[in-house]
Amino acid sequence: MSELAHLLPAVRQLHDLIRQQVVVALAARTTEDLAQIVADEGGDIVFALDRVSEAVLIDFVTREIAVHQPVVLVAEGLPGGHTVLPVGADQDECRIRIIVDPIDGSRPLIYQKRSGWILTGVAPNRGEETSLGDIEVAVQTEIPLLKQHLSDQLWAVRGQGAQAVRHNRLTEENAPITLRPTKVETVQYGYASISRFFPGQRDVLAGIDDDVMAGVLGELPPGSTMTYEDQYPSTGGQLYGLLSGADRFLADLRPLMQKIADQRGETLGHCCHPYDICTLLIAQEMGVTVTGIGGGTLNVPLDVETPVAWAGYANQSIRRQVEPVLQAVLTRRELLN
Repeated sequence: MSELAHLLPAVRQLHDLIRQQVVVALAARTTEDLAQIVADEGGDIVFALDRVSEAVLIDFVTREIAVHQPVVLVAEGLPGGHTVLPVGADQDECRIRIIVDPIDGSRPLIYQKRSGWILTGVAPNRGEETSLGDIEVAVQTEIPLLKQHLSDQLWAVRGQGAQAVRHNRLTEENAPITLRPTKVETVQYGYASISRFFPGQRDVLAGIDDDVMAGVLGELPPGSTMTYEDQYPSTGGQLYGLLSGADRFLADLRPLMQKIADQRGETLGHCCHPYDICTLLIAQEMGVTVTGIGGGTLNVPLDVETPVAWAGYANQSIRRQVEPVLQAVLTRRELLN
């Protein structure tokens, strides 16, 4: 068993508290108030709602975790992207590094379009060398819409599988649930898409998407469709889609657009960062395959700046169907090194 498994109850409690406080803020404050931009850090916009969760995060980790053993906390909004708690502790003495996204998907949550997610990964502290592959405990918690009384919480300890509960905020009860990726062996007639959430190089990303689907499934029948897409601007939400059977293939290629942006004299927009995908362990423990774009292991440093490109496959059959075509398309476009 992981030496960090003992932190699981505290992390789940932290998520419960953030979920509760964010829902209270959503009910009490106006959309315009919560949507105010309070910072622009590392290319990621920070909204007023994000400050609600960040305040809970720092206070809780200080009181409930760092009081027992010092930790390095990595999160957007912190000076330099990380801090050591308790204040004054020596980073070199910390055995634990915790990376958190207090709200992944703030914008759709503020406007009550889609759920947001709280994401946390816990790893042994290896300094700046600590990476995504070091995470041994992960927790992912849904922040529901105001009209939604049920929300899910998932967690995993490396090598021990994943578990999930469904929370009822009317009764405050949790009920175990079973989530699983689809066993369907093709993307045909399922949800499969490449992320293009924001302006900038979306034409290229859409073209890659079309080329991949055409290469996988052939010519589109007149008046018909072969796949569907769902642009959910939340990496945690995307991983949930893969592990719950809703999505079959997803890829986020935005970091690869730097070359296109340079050629056009444009700026590369917002990309996925390590804190966005820090709950990857949960999906992996449930059988989802997430790779780097070249097909190798996805492993990035636990910081707030590194752009992350990834491809996710609900099962190995879908990976065998899609991955060779995806790599061929990217190679043809000179985007795959």
